[in-house]
Amino acid sequence: MSAAGKEAGCCLVVDDSRVVRKAVRRIVETFGFTVREAEDGAQALAACREAMPRVVLLDWNMPVMDGISFLRAARAEFGPDRPVVVLCTTEAALERIVEALDAGAQEYIMKPFDAALLQDKFVQAGLLSDHAA
Repeated sequence: MSAAGKEAGCCLVVDDSRVVRKAVRRIVETFGFTVREAEDGAQALAACREAMPRVVLLDWNMPVMDGISFLRAARAEFGPDRPVVVLCTTEAALERIVEALDAGAQEYIMKPFDAALLQDKFVQAGLLSDHAA
């Protein structure tokens, strides 16, 4: 925790786009989270093994290891609750959303999204209180 008690924990942003990672970093840091980044699911799995983040913002479509493969591997290795996973993707089909939630994602956000939507999802996932950020 920071001296002011504002730090909310670590958020791992996983996306193959550096631009998306930087944009999400700016938003999440305003919520009081420290941010680490990974370019694909394999890097994200290694980052979780090194230091478990409180939340993972996860893209679906990435090279090396996609988001759903990361999610399944993380749930098999770390259990159903940690880290909290918010899938952030362009995958809009209902069957894809169901697949992600069945694989263990706690929340699902369609790209593009803004700070207000992300904050709402963090509140719904129990990562922030209603009056935070």
